[in-house]
Amino acid sequence: MIIKKIKIAVVGCGRISDIHFSIIKKLEREFVLKAVCDNKHHVLMDHKKKYNVRGYSNLEEMLNNEELDLVVLCTPSGLHSKQTCLIASKAINVITEKPMATNLNDALNMIKACDENGVKLFVIKQNRNNPTVKALKRAIDEKRFGDIKLIQFNIFWTRPQSYYDQDEWRGTIDLDGGCLMNQASHYVDFIEWLFGPVEKVHCMSSTTREIEVEDTAVLNIKWCNGAIGSMSVTLLTYPSNLEGSVTVIGEKGTVKISGQAANQIEVWNFDDFKEYDKDIKALSYDIKSVYGFGHQLYYENVIKVLNDKKLPDIDGNQGLQSLKIILAAYLSADKDKTISFPVEIQ
Repeated sequence: MIIKKIKIAVVGCGRISDIHFSIIKKLEREFVLKAVCDNKHHVLMDHKKKYNVRGYSNLEEMLNNEELDLVVLCTPSGLHSKQTCLIASKAINVITEKPMATNLNDALNMIKACDENGVKLFVIKQNRNNPTVKALKRAIDEKRFGDIKLIQFNIFWTRPQSYYDQDEWRGTIDLDGGCLMNQASHYVDFIEWLFGPVEKVHCMSSTTREIEVEDTAVLNIKWCNGAIGSMSVTLLTYPSNLEGSVTVIGEKGTVKISGQAANQIEVWNFDDFKEYDKDIKALSYDIKSVYGFGHQLYYENVIKVLNDKKLPDIDGNQGLQSLKIILAAYLSADKDKTISFPVEIQ
């Protein structure tokens, strides 16, 4: 199926939606925004007026009244499954923000619904497009590290109680998830995408804010290739976001990508030399938010996929892999034991 100009709608007009609206505007030669949907009346009216499109407070009503090729879900994570299944039943493709769901059954239902209705399910993992991260991926694929021995992820951000008090769904188990499920989701995606299958994990977590879920966690990881490492996550950093980093130590190389969101190459040392090493520090960039700049490249891939020119960079099955690691971490923290893969998770 060839789609000339992709007719798109955005569901959920909260903080992350602004990035999607801006990208749709930048790519207006390929996209036309047809509608917005939000259950808060004043938010809906603001966005309807701002983008001069029709607005709906009910998703099904929008789907029944609009001719659409693609719907973007910027809604609470626990709603993604039901909404995706409804959209897919109308033969419409879906982009969903991370995480794709808050439990395994919901995620599997999303994949099944899209497969059965012949539509695509795109799961946003825009940080794979960071030039700093792409350079690290290249070095790993070229086996420049030799055997990787130790991997360390640090996500030291801040989310005050006022952040959770904005909406009733924030900080809940069913609709949101904690710092591993939500804020660290992109870094959990790096665990397998960069370093391969995981053998086992062990997690400890704690909660300080008045929420149902964790705001601090330490996840120890052993990979099938023998590497070991950990991920330390907290939303209690004072007074603002400090670091989102990954450090890789191998027998022939050491790399640290740091900054607030893996946007700065701090260390790049290898025993060999590649021509691109001369320009490696130039890949670092400044950011205004932890979301970075990867959404546009993600959307450009979506365009190619919907025009039958390319496979999805990140589909439902890839989104499922990081969710399984998060759920295994939660199981580990709950049972206070090491969890080996494969594992049955509800």
